[in-house]
Amino acid sequence: MHKFNGKEYPCCTSLTMGIIGGKWKTVILYHLLDKKLRYNELRKEMPTVTERTLSLQLKMLEADGIIKREVYTSKPPLKVEYSLTDFGKTLIPLIQSIANWGDFVVEKYSKSKID
Repeated sequence: MHKFNGKEYPCCTSLTMGIIGGKWKTVILYHLLDKKLRYNELRKEMPTVTERTLSLQLKMLEADGIIKREVYTSKPPLKVEYSLTDFGKTLIPLIQSIANWGDFVVEKYSKSKID
């Protein structure tokens, strides 16, 4: 049994998928690989995600220590930026491998090439 942030996972892969699994978490992390983004910039990168889902996924990633949310209040309007934490940066090779595999699938196994 593996434990992380008060949760128990039956194996290491379930822990990994518990943290980054789902439809949107890896997409969010992919867009944060090499830059900080504001909420609206993330929304533009993922136009089909709902605001509620994006907000919840960001909160979950923040709660797990994968991303950090920085609020700048020095002058209006309020500015919030999201970026990877040092812990989150340990996921870069994994997220990049997932992205590379997706490119490979499109290139080698797209519908026109499967037939």
